[in-house]
Amino acid sequence: MVSRRELLAGAAGALPALAARPQGLLIDTHIHLFDPQRFPYHPQATYRPPPATLESYVGFVRQARIDHTVIVHPEPYQDDHRSLEYFFAHEPSPGFFKGTCLFDPVAPDTRDRMETLVRRLPGRIVALRIHENLPPGKPPSRPGTAIRDRDMRAPGMRATWRQALDLGIAIQMHFIPCHAPDIRRLASEFRDLPVVLDHLGRYGEGTPQEYEEVLRLAELPRVYMKFSAVRYSSRQAPPHADLKPLVRRVVGAFGTGRIIWGGLGMNMADFEKQVEIFDTLLDFVPESGRANIRGLNAAKLYGFKV
Repeated sequence: MVSRRELLAGAAGALPALAARPQGLLIDTHIHLFDPQRFPYHPQATYRPPPATLESYVGFVRQARIDHTVIVHPEPYQDDHRSLEYFFAHEPSPGFFKGTCLFDPVAPDTRDRMETLVRRLPGRIVALRIHENLPPGKPPSRPGTAIRDRDMRAPGMRATWRQALDLGIAIQMHFIPCHAPDIRRLASEFRDLPVVLDHLGRYGEGTPQEYEEVLRLAELPRVYMKFSAVRYSSRQAPPHADLKPLVRRVVGAFGTGRIIWGGLGMNMADFEKQVEIFDTLLDFVPESGRANIRGLNAAKLYGFKV
């Protein structure tokens, strides 16, 4: 757990908590933490962001009164999970964090490495994240390069999905819409495996026809949509009111029982903006459904104690 000195340092100078906090259980299912001084970035990091440290995040979650968080292990650390283990060991309260892992989904040693990590951190690793962001016609990346854009039809990919099912964790897809058919092929085969679709499926980076295939994934009962980073789908400034028709379609497809919320920010200003986006785009959803999306669905999906 974070020491008292670190907690006070993280909260020092912070403004008093504002009135943005919604009622009920609040779980952020998508946050990245970066501490390059304590944990240098991987040589194959796909980007090198500024620090977003545990200490600063702890001060924020105290203000915002977030109940739990899923740390999405980010690409700058590739398959080095030492930072994630450190965050678990220094969380603001017992059981506060869970996290995703990142391994090469087609590499032959991934199944063993993933199992070792999951067994070493029981109840903590909730998903393997897979990145598929190449546009149509681009060949998949090769093993040995940065972990992203691997061949969704490779035998190793199928074996990794099978291992995720056996380990009791989800697959978390960060993708653009053209990859939805390949996701459907695997999710149809492994129907008991939860599959989480990041960032509204990045509607703005595909065609309307391709996004129809994203919505069709809702026909599979263990596929979940994540309401996060909606900027990838919008052409307007926050609160992205142009997305209201799309969000209605997403809710109509997935229902309020298979949507989770993520990306609530690292400070109160960002948090208030995300709450405004949520309230604007989901204003047609009854409060019981909004409560599901704000935290109840994630608690069930990821096994948080509430």
